[in-house]
Amino acid sequence: MPTNLPRKLPITDLDWGDYVTLIGRANAEIARYDGILQSVPNPTVLLSPLLRQEAVLSSRIEGTQASLEEVLEFEAKPEQETPKRNDIREVINYRAALEAGANKLEQLPLSLRLIREIHNILLRDVRGQSSSRGDFRKVQNYIGAPGDDLKDARYVPPGPDVLMDYLSNFEEYLHFDEKDRLVQTAIMHAQFEIIHPFLDGNGRVGRLLIPLFLYARQMLDSPMFYISAYFERNRTEYYDSLLRITEYDDWSDWIRFFLSAVITQSKVNIRKARKILELYEEMKTLVPNITGSKYAIQIIDVLFGNTVFTTRSIKNKSTVPKRSVHRILGNLVDEGIISVLHEASGRNPALYIFPALFNIVNTQEEVE
Repeated sequence: MPTNLPRKLPITDLDWGDYVTLIGRANAEIARYDGILQSVPNPTVLLSPLLRQEAVLSSRIEGTQASLEEVLEFEAKPEQETPKRNDIREVINYRAALEAGANKLEQLPLSLRLIREIHNILLRDVRGQSSSRGDFRKVQNYIGAPGDDLKDARYVPPGPDVLMDYLSNFEEYLHFDEKDRLVQTAIMHAQFEIIHPFLDGNGRVGRLLIPLFLYARQMLDSPMFYISAYFERNRTEYYDSLLRITEYDDWSDWIRFFLSAVITQSKVNIRKARKILELYEEMKTLVPNITGSKYAIQIIDVLFGNTVFTTRSIKNKSTVPKRSVHRILGNLVDEGIISVLHEASGRNPALYIFPALFNIVNTQEEVE
């Protein structure tokens, strides 16, 4: 299926008046969310469960079947065999790629080099890793149903002969001074998916670029914006809006969809971040009272960073002595703060869950 080559950026004929209300609302909501981020004492730890859920949902858009609970269980007991190991590894790689990208932004600008490094991490030790991992494609790819060949494709991206020209233009746009940063984020994400520069992993890399771009352009204090829940709930509209760009040069529909996603998910992210922060403050009072331990705060931080864990998790991620770990966890089980997910069996240690935190993160909600 031949296709018209996409436009280069920037898009010069956008009807900005068409988005003015959505632009105002989206910027207000993301500013409110950034205010919450700045109030969280250690967002890397406290909001890490939300990052895991983002990784689960972004991967699910591409067909990965692992649930949040399965990912958390695997992280707590990686030696345990599971038929979903490959799916789980993809989710774990997504989180690792975002964290690595954020760290790289301390030394590098958002660039093609950084994007290739993200892709390299994303496809490490999973299916698709042989698909030129960390390298832009040198052959034609296409999007279509399983079993389709090129002539049946729904969309054919730019060929390898013009790919680097489009990527160079894309990199320039990352640093372009657009009229509005959120509209620029929408255009950036769509253009990346339209170019489809890798043989595999394009959708996930494109979604990873959203929080990284917002962080790099100082819209967020940390690269923790979780938008994949909206895309996953509205998957058909997500894909159709992108395809309308390639089929009809209709950027307006996509930009409206993206800004609506930012508004909705900012509200969801705010509510969840607030609930997590409230739970953390509650635990800072409750756990010391229950345990009477000087190690209580260390234990709390591990619980918020992991959600599902073993005694080994606590020992590896804190300086709490082994005997104290067992006593404290016993106290917390007795008081209903944590629950035993799987009892100890033979050499397999017991697996615990922090249900209050898990329920906050795993509840799917949509705010209008």
